[in-house]
Amino acid sequence: MEYRRFDKTIIVRLDKGEEILEQVKELALKERIKLASVQALGAVDRFTVGVFKTDDKKYLANDFSGSFEIVSLTGTINTMDGAFYCHLHMSAGNDKGEVFGGHLNRAVVSATCEMVVNILEGTVDRYYDEQIGLNLLRF
Repeated sequence: MEYRRFDKTIIVRLDKGEEILEQVKELALKERIKLASVQALGAVDRFTVGVFKTDDKKYLANDFSGSFEIVSLTGTINTMDGAFYCHLHMSAGNDKGEVFGGHLNRAVVSATCEMVVNILEGTVDRYYDEQIGLNLLRF
């Protein structure tokens, strides 16, 4: 990973073989980011995304491997109990134009990933909501 910071915006290049969530965490900790929005595009060859089943209060994960272009990667960096937390969703398309996506659990870059991180002032922490079954924003 290489990046350059421009005031409150960071432009990031992830390289082949790097796992996206690991690199986002490394960046956030190094730059002391407590609140930010994230968007990216690029290419991955292995990724896992999930869908939250509200009735069961659990995620179902889907694993993919092959050649995929990231159509959209978006989400937030914030905190939970004061520690790093990130919530990203990703959609990726194959060579037939089929797109798969959901809550990002893991993604390995196959060529490059270009990311923009927009740092926001302040903090928004999360808490686990028993009724919903998710880590929700606490204002």
